[in-house]
Amino acid sequence: MTTDASAPWLIVGLGNPGPEYAGNRHNVGFMVADLLAERIGGKFKRAGKAQAQVVEGRIGPPGPANRRVVLAKPMSYMNLSGGPVTALRDFYKVPTAHVVAVHDELDIDYGVLRLKLGGGDNGHNGLKSMTKAMGADYHRLRFGIGRPPGRMQVADFVLKDFSSAERKELDYFVDRAADAVECLVTEGLERAQSAYNA
Repeated sequence: MTTDASAPWLIVGLGNPGPEYAGNRHNVGFMVADLLAERIGGKFKRAGKAQAQVVEGRIGPPGPANRRVVLAKPMSYMNLSGGPVTALRDFYKVPTAHVVAVHDELDIDYGVLRLKLGGGDNGHNGLKSMTKAMGADYHRLRFGIGRPPGRMQVADFVLKDFSSAERKELDYFVDRAADAVECLVTEGLERAQSAYNA
């Protein structure tokens, strides 16, 4: 799949809007997007008609590896993410292969990262909505949150804040996830996978 190297990238942090969700495991995508915005010196603002907040900027060293990026946080709630993401993709003329979804992943241990292109949604409602809206050929950065303890329901687990033990390492893991996104955008998937896929 070839795409124009100069085309912008759309990096989507998946989560739910509102302060009551801000620290939830399900909102780790928002956390990574916020850190990336901080790194490029931008502030999220409402994006025209799209139900999302965006920051535009550049990632990477000066020269050919420097990439134009749009960071986005859909404001539609997780299970409706596909509409805002597709609207932004079309507005900014981003090839689907230059879309990156950053999301929580139950089937990976806490803090472990996995980068991939395409694939299934593994029951993740944000990915399900995106795939339904624009197909599956986008990148994903899966951020491990582990499985719920005991008999806790998955929905309860993902909508709870990280535990105090997890929070001790959360900044480090979010920082590493932001590094992984930058590596993907500037150096490509294989390089990013070999550096960050545990």
